[in-house]
Amino acid sequence: MGATFWMKRYLQAAVPLFAILAAVEWIKGSTTREDYLSAAVWALAAAGIFTYAAWRRYRNAKACGMCDDLAAARNASAKVKKP
Repeated sequence: MGATFWMKRYLQAAVPLFAILAAVEWIKGSTTREDYLSAAVWALAAAGIFTYAAWRRYRNAKACGMCDDLAAARNASAKVKKP
């Protein structure tokens, strides 16, 4: 997964989060520029943490022994001919 994938994932997290936080500020009735700037900063920070955690899990992915055993069992049962 390249940089484009991770940038898309970051934006997919940041944009909706900003919309939610900005809507909360609007509902509260405080619609100053600083409130929206605060919502943007929090959205960018939270999306960054989310994306970094997902990238780190992807990078450190280890082979799943149970999944490998299931795949081997399925292949073995498919090779066995039924009478």
